Amino acid sequence: MVRYGKTFTEESICLALTSSQPYSKTACDLGTKEATLYCWIKQSKDKAPTITDEAGKQDNLVDMLNRLRKEKARLKEEREILKKAAIFFVENEK
Repeated sequence: MVRYGKTFTEESICLALTSSQPYSKTACDLGTKEATLYCWIKQSKDKAPTITDEAGKQDNLVDMLNRLRKEKARLKEEREILKKAAIFFVENEK
C-alpha cells in the first residue's frame, strides 16, 4: 500500500478540482489510482465549510465553487457566440 504525504494529497485535490480534465486523467497523470483521488476529493468536500442560502438550503463551498466555475465558462462561451452574431448582423446590414 502506497502512503502519500499530506502536501501531495492536498495539491492533488486542488489540481483535480481546478483542472478542466476529468478526475481519472488527473489521477493517471499523478500516478495514483482513480479511486484514491475520488476518496481524497470526497473527504475534502466533507470537511469543507457550508453556507446557507436565502432559501435556507445548506451548500458545500467546494461544490458551489465548482458549479460557479462551470457557469462562468458557459457564460464566456455564450458571450463569444453573441459577439460573433452581432458582427455577422452588422456586416450583413451593409
